[in-house]
Amino acid sequence: MHVDELRTSLQSFGWPDYVVFCFMLAICAVIGIYFCLQLRRESKEVKACGGEEAANSAASYLVGGRKMKIFPITMSLISSFISGITLLGTPTEVYLYGAQYLYIMGSLVLMGLCMFYIFLPVFHDLNLISTYKLLWLPIVIYVPAIAFNQATGVNIHIVTPCVCVVCIFYTCIGGLKAVVWTDVVQTLIMFGAMALVLIKGTMDVGGPGVVWQRAQQTARIEPPNFTLDLSERYTFYSLVLGGVAHWLKSNAISQNMIQRYLSLPTLRHARIAIWTFIAGVLAFLAICGYTGLLIYATYADCDPLETKLAQRNDQLLPLLVMETLGQYPGLPGVFVAGVFSAALSSLSTGLNSLSAVVLEDFVKTFRHQPLSETQTAYIMRSVVVVFGVIFVGLVFIVEKLGAVLQLTITLTSVANGPLLGIFTSGVMLPWVNSKGALLGGLSSLGVMAWMCISAQRDLVTGDLVYQRKPYSTLGCNYTFTGERRAFSSLPLDDAISPASDAPFQLYRISYLYFTLFGALMTIVVGLVTSLLLRESDLDAVDTRLLTPFVRRWLERRRSRRTQLPAGKAAKHKAVQETTT
Repeated sequence: MHVDELRTSLQSFGWPDYVVFCFMLAICAVIGIYFCLQLRRESKEVKACGGEEAANSAASYLVGGRKMKIFPITMSLISSFISGITLLGTPTEVYLYGAQYLYIMGSLVLMGLCMFYIFLPVFHDLNLISTYKLLWLPIVIYVPAIAFNQATGVNIHIVTPCVCVVCIFYTCIGGLKAVVWTDVVQTLIMFGAMALVLIKGTMDVGGPGVVWQRAQQTARIEPPNFTLDLSERYTFYSLVLGGVAHWLKSNAISQNMIQRYLSLPTLRHARIAIWTFIAGVLAFLAICGYTGLLIYATYADCDPLETKLAQRNDQLLPLLVMETLGQYPGLPGVFVAGVFSAALSSLSTGLNSLSAVVLEDFVKTFRHQPLSETQTAYIMRSVVVVFGVIFVGLVFIVEKLGAVLQLTITLTSVANGPLLGIFTSGVMLPWVNSKGALLGGLSSLGVMAWMCISAQRDLVTGDLVYQRKPYSTLGCNYTFTGERRAFSSLPLDDAISPASDAPFQLYRISYLYFTLFGALMTIVVGLVTSLLLRESDLDAVDTRLLTPFVRRWLERRRSRRTQLPAGKAAKHKAVQETTT
């Protein structure tokens, strides 16, 4: 059998699978309708009590009235974070480059500590609704379409608009509560889909021992890489230092994540949600990592990328699903529904967050008169529809840009590095003023745009190629274009790529450093600029904007200054101005 015939035969998505898939979409739509009716009831109650209609309408729509429970919020956080990018991208990463990437799980715990002590207390004390917004949603939409294409053969530009219409519908009418409770359903579907694949796939290859043995034989299981070479794809330092910055930009300054923490009634509830969220994400990352090893164990003798059985890197997991579950009607539908659930949760979260940003940071900022309830509702829902249509259109661009995991981290670093630097400066460095933060952010944004675009261009053109782990086509039982051979340009006991002899180029450092580099550049430029301008007045800083331990230091400093005699206070101030 030729590879094209085999690929077609694997696209066995039958009517039971379509029923399962459509049932998932129907559940999401029904949840949206339910919470739409609930929002209307709440609006009528507010009117009857003579409350502030527009403010209450916005709070109910965007943060659930700040009365949400920990369980659905945790499930929503997990579902929003574990998008289709993670479900398809992480197994592909492990299959191609080994399990070194999974050491990034340690940095997730460090991120939790930063959120717990530094960022969340500030955001929660201020009762914010908006923090900023988003660039990656077209990638989120594109990823599940890859899985659907592998399973059915349907063009991705046909399925994405159809599915996104349902997502836009329930997000538009139901607000945050609809998004959160659809996330709960979608998280359960995601977990169930991955569990099916792991159990059946492991049984087919002969058990977890076979998976582990084949991974060890090709150096896919390896100790941490402690090299200091910044251009290495993964090292202990890029995974820990770069990983913390990567996770922070996805949580501490991410509108869609912060909006969920702020929907909880107290800071204590939000802090509990952080750790339950981290536990859930760690579990999903471990599952995805093992899935990558399972894919290699399944195709150890016949690499589907080399034979073009899988036409894109990120179709490896859907291919495994169709080979292991394709003979069971309905089960491929469960998997595709799971991948789309991950995408829909991220898309609905992003659209709901964008409505918060547009309303709070743009409309209310530039409008002098308060909005009515009708105007508020119209603006929030219009934003959801307009941006939903835009993101669906941008899928045409995303499909040309390469593997989704690195693509996502690289491109989002353009804005997220400077944003992380600005937010970190804002809550930790009271010396940084608005001019310094603006200059630091703009400088970092320009440099990061050059770095990220240059790096992605070299990947697309083939000028930058990362050495993948050994693979083979010697055991293929179908014909394909090319010769049968084993591919292992590196010794199996030395799977780390050797340092390149090419001159050092900044944009070719590991993509995990990008966010960290952008944040540090923003902080350094902002701090130096602020100190040179000598416009910072620590006595005028609102301590509510600072993280608790910096807040306490500044308050103690002010207390000491007020206790000094008048003459000494003036002298102390003069000395301070001279030194700064």
